[in-house]
Amino acid sequence: MGSERFPMTPKPHKKSLRLKPAIRSLYRLRGLVRKELFQIIRDPSSILIAFVLPLMLIFLFGYALNLDANNLRVGLVVEQSSPTANQLSYSFINSQNFNVTYGRSLAEVKDQVRSSELRGVILIPENFDRDFKAQGSFARLQVIADGSEPNTASLLQNYARATYQGWFLQHTLQEGVTLKPPIRLEPRVWYNPAGISRFFLLPGSIAVIMTIIGTLLTALVIAREWERGTMEAMLVTPLRVSEILLGKLVPYFILGIGSLLVCLLLSIFIFSVPFRGSLWLLLLVSSLFLISALGLGLLISTLAKNQFIASQAALYSAFLPAFLLSGFIFEIESMPDALQKVTFILPARYFVQSLKTLFLAGDVYTLIALNASGIILMGALFLFIAKTKIRKRLD
Repeated sequence: MGSERFPMTPKPHKKSLRLKPAIRSLYRLRGLVRKELFQIIRDPSSILIAFVLPLMLIFLFGYALNLDANNLRVGLVVEQSSPTANQLSYSFINSQNFNVTYGRSLAEVKDQVRSSELRGVILIPENFDRDFKAQGSFARLQVIADGSEPNTASLLQNYARATYQGWFLQHTLQEGVTLKPPIRLEPRVWYNPAGISRFFLLPGSIAVIMTIIGTLLTALVIAREWERGTMEAMLVTPLRVSEILLGKLVPYFILGIGSLLVCLLLSIFIFSVPFRGSLWLLLLVSSLFLISALGLGLLISTLAKNQFIASQAALYSAFLPAFLLSGFIFEIESMPDALQKVTFILPARYFVQSLKTLFLAGDVYTLIALNASGIILMGALFLFIAKTKIRKRLD
């Protein structure tokens, strides 16, 4: 009878007990993400960092950063006029690689090279016609390059050699002479046959842009919250540290992906960079890298708590290493051994290699997986340190 008056209530299922904290966590996380999205809408600085800054940088890198030297200003000196020397000089004058200033002696153009008006001199010596008829391809042609810009000097020498070889082949065909050199080189260039520097610079520039964008988005915004005191108010709520980190990452991750798509579309459709890989693989690797960059920004903001210090820290710890040590412009193998070891802790190193591979070579899964592992390792390290530095205390 007592059992009828006071029926036993069923015990809650253990699984439902385990789900309740998870559900509460999801509700808190959803609220925090909504709060961050509203904050982004009210504060235009995040939009400027995510979309305006990438536009400026991608156009700057696409147009200003160029390792191809066309229309080089050179002096052309023909010490003695002859049919053979004149034909060769016309090849240099008509070449699209050179902007020729004609001279009769080296003294006429020497001062122009010294003042950087000319990048070098191509000298056809006085005895060129005689030596060419006597020795064929062993006639001497002197190329003087301005070594103050080594890359331009190297290009000048290569262009001059290619122009001479093209003229020599045409001349021998016209004369009906067939010369068989002991070794015949047949060079082949894979992945970038035209040798256009923009094709490998722009994918690398996307990595640099995503580095600075991802780091600034979280570093400056959260540092601003520390300055305004809103971060302290958030720490006294029931939010866990992991929920705070995730709530900060999700909105700015969405902005970062939008920034990536803008850079990708501009590179392919405006600058005509070929893309031979899979879009899903690019988005996967980019997402991993963006989380790593955002994690670095979170780490900077937890340590700095000041916008000026956070911006300087983002510049020195993210942008400059990504620009100089990631292989974006300078080959890592040509760096000193100590710097080569430092590059292994830079996520941008792995992202630059992945982007160049996806754009120019295609889906090389083993290489992409290796680079993705490096990105995941460094991103997990940044987030772990950031989590340990954020305390649910205000002392």
